[in-house]
Amino acid sequence: MLDALLLPLPGVTAGKMFGYPAYYVHRKLFACVYGDGVGVKVPEAMANELLTQKHIVPFQPMGRARMREWIQINRASSEDYEQDQEVFHRAAQFVGALKKAGRLKPPSPAPQKRKRPQT
Repeated sequence: MLDALLLPLPGVTAGKMFGYPAYYVHRKLFACVYGDGVGVKVPEAMANELLTQKHIVPFQPMGRARMREWIQINRASSEDYEQDQEVFHRAAQFVGALKKAGRLKPPSPAPQKRKRPQT
């Protein structure tokens, strides 16, 4: 069901995370199946707003601390995720924009060569 909702979105590809189906935009994770729900990366303000809904909880894979931009949507049936189509769409846009805006972690600087002391 998620493939039908997410793969038509621009730039979205399927993969795996935690051994479960996952969805990426420009090779950056924005949604993944985990346990009984789907973890989704959205803007922090949107996450805080969505967390007031009873079927949405903080996304905490493997007992990790809550991540400010991640939520988990729990639905009784896979077809029910159609109700969250707007959330998935916003998540893909958000993560796609992060890459374009350069908000991703910058690469580590190249190690500097040490100068040898002159003798």
